[in-house]
Amino acid sequence: VGDILLGKVKKIMPGLNAAFVDVGYEKDAFLHYLDLGPNYQSLNKFTSLAIQGKSTTSLLADFSFEKEISKTGKVNKVIAHNQSLLVQVMKEPISNKGPRITSDVSIPGRFLVLIPFSDKISISSKVRKLEERDRLRRLVQSIKPKNFGVIIRTVAENKTVAELDTDLKDLISKWESLWNNLKGATPPKMMLGEMDRSITILRDMLNPSFSNIYINDLTLYEKIKSYLHTIAPEKASIVKHYKGKEPLFEHFGIDKQIKASFGRVVNLKSGGYITVSY
Repeated sequence: VGDILLGKVKKIMPGLNAAFVDVGYEKDAFLHYLDLGPNYQSLNKFTSLAIQGKSTTSLLADFSFEKEISKTGKVNKVIAHNQSLLVQVMKEPISNKGPRITSDVSIPGRFLVLIPFSDKISISSKVRKLEERDRLRRLVQSIKPKNFGVIIRTVAENKTVAELDTDLKDLISKWESLWNNLKGATPPKMMLGEMDRSITILRDMLNPSFSNIYINDLTLYEKIKSYLHTIAPEKASIVKHYKGKEPLFEHFGIDKQIKASFGRVVNLKSGGYITVSY
């Protein structure tokens, strides 16, 4: 999930208002019309120009946008067989089904999410103080490039303009890498890979309440410690390499909690319990 790939349309299904796209997986990915995104035509134009080497920059300030597609349109009117498409994985393959994909691409960072072909600034609903929402909106408006939208994440609360700017520049750099990878590309091909799962979990969930992170794999420990040193240097010391003989989940009682969650008895903090009958 999160990978951005160049795929090729293999089959158009007007009855489903969807298409099946070859993204390099054994099963073709499923793309519904509603997942194309309103600015699909602009993305498609950008992709074509980049593949042909006809665009001179990855930035969109001078890019000429195409008309937004209708929410009630038909997939066979905007997509052609064998067409190359820039898509992003939004749901992993399940059983005998391929991945679910979208053309409404975004690039997530620590504090911000970059949305190409948009100018809208959105703020997480969990940032509740009006003064802070206004402050964040003003800061991001002052640093974001034209024709790039931004979603401000909860962890951006109380961050400085320098921290937000660093995160935004990193996202713009990733978009530029994607643009460079498009030049002369033939599908199916990876354009921009998401970070591995452990890193993305920390990127999305890390907050001041974290006191310790225990890792029983040395390679992963070093990778996460290095990542935290980059995004939150003050938190790097909470990463601990677990060397105990007991399995990690057993040592911290997690196995016990997992087993209890499947049982019929739910113990309450007050000392009481609930019995679930089937």
